[in-house]
Amino acid sequence: MSMLRYIFGRYYLQVYRSLSNMRRLVDQLKLEASVERIKVSQAAAELQQYCLQNAAKDALLVGVPTGSNPFREPRSCNLF
Repeated sequence: MSMLRYIFGRYYLQVYRSLSNMRRLVDQLKLEASVERIKVSQAAAELQQYCLQNAAKDALLVGVPTGSNPFREPRSCNLF
């Protein structure tokens, strides 16, 4: 009898885990289905507009002023 309980217990755990995984999967799919989608062409146009609006603030495009560059080489200090 105990062997039967062991086998049934293991089978029950596998079914429970499978059900739990399926519920998680369904919840994830519901979440993804509820996300508002836009067309790629619209997203690309918005991204391009954002880049053009913020180009003046982009350090890679306009450079970093030498006085405020945190990555510049430190100056050596000569006391003598």
